Amino acid sequence: IIPTMDRVLSTVSRFRIGTLLSKPMRTWAPRIPRVSRGMGTTTAGLSIAAAAVAAYGVQSAGTSIAVAKEEETNKMAYRMLGNSGLQVSVLAYGFWATFGDKNDLKGDSGVDMAKKCLSAARKGGVNLFDNAEGYGSGRAERIMGEAIRQLREEDPELWRRSDILITTKIFWGGRGVNELGLSRKHIMEGLDAACKRLQTEYVDLVFCHRPDPLTPTETVVRAMTDAVRSGKATAWGTSEWSAQQITEAVWIARQYGLEPPMFEQPQYHMFWRERLETEYHPLFKAPYNYGTTIWSPLASGMLTGKYNDGIPAGSRLASPSYKWLALRLESWKKEGKIHKIRELTNIAEKELGCTMSQLAIAWCLKNPNVSTVLLGASKPEQLQENIKAVDVAEKLDEAAMEKISAILGNQPYPYQGYGGAGRRQIRNKL
Repeated sequence: IIPTMDRVLSTVSRFRIGTLLSKPMRTWAPRIPRVSRGMGTTTAGLSIAAAAVAAYGVQSAGTSIAVAKEEETNKMAYRMLGNSGLQVSVLAYGFWATFGDKNDLKGDSGVDMAKKCLSAARKGGVNLFDNAEGYGSGRAERIMGEAIRQLREEDPELWRRSDILITTKIFWGGRGVNELGLSRKHIMEGLDAACKRLQTEYVDLVFCHRPDPLTPTETVVRAMTDAVRSGKATAWGTSEWSAQQITEAVWIARQYGLEPPMFEQPQYHMFWRERLETEYHPLFKAPYNYGTTIWSPLASGMLTGKYNDGIPAGSRLASPSYKWLALRLESWKKEGKIHKIRELTNIAEKELGCTMSQLAIAWCLKNPNVSTVLLGASKPEQLQENIKAVDVAEKLDEAAMEKISAILGNQPYPYQGYGGAGRRQIRNKL
């Protein structure tokens, strides 16, 4: 019984049993970590906590003070990731277009800066760390893997593997004809290679980075099922798949008793809304209950406002490899979007006391169908600033959201069923 209760109390310590033992029951609720579908909070774990205390009577000797300190300063909110059973911080940290890509973020210098950024994210309550085999041709995963290994040696409690979520995405694994796509061969070999680079026995989430038009969906579902059931991943999802492709995969899985996808990683920001808010709308309800880990909340930096008056030297858009973004910026100017960003910046700074970046991220968080927002940063100061968007989101009341919506002028029509709007209504609805 003792080893079993040690494990129970290890879980219970996440709910601050050490502090709660001397407190009356009515004081427990505010001290439980936040779990939300929106930005509201609910309490969890009270029954298991009470049962464990009653059965065991005292704290386990293994309960760490570091855990209590970690949660005492953790203001992060959490949401459930689809049907996976996993709680994800509403802000996550990813390595796209930074580590392994930029010249000053490669090799040992890349690992050193990655440690600083990862540490800032973790101390801010972030528990999901996103990567992909295609980021920096695998270099991003190597840097993340080495950085987390060193951080775990320095602070094993904060970086315990059981409390963090590591992801990868499979599609672009190399130049060979069979080193990309979603064949069973590449899914197996790509995931094995990613785990080696990340220095982990398994990833928590594995995504199909894009749909593969040359591989049957059933083949993909069967290969991903094998990845999950072999212990190489705990769940799988999609990235930039259409709603039709996702539902096809789900029902193939259900038909044959396989593992269905549970989450999607789509682009989503103030000027890119249609897919998540309209096309995916049915996916957020039963039986799918799909989760989302949205990327590019700042539109590759264009929503920060730093490109309002041109492209600064040394910025992402100044790089020849991102010429496509520079062209997008020019189209945004013609469409009047830069003017809208200036208006939104005034609201952020004068009415909300925050930066434009924080407002753009907070706006994404207000959508309850966003499980987590992926942040990208090459400096810890950037992360520390953007993590404060959680506080800004709590300031965004209905009036503020309506003012922002009026400036954007791009809210999709409310979803009423494809082709079904106006054809049938509930009579005398209260």
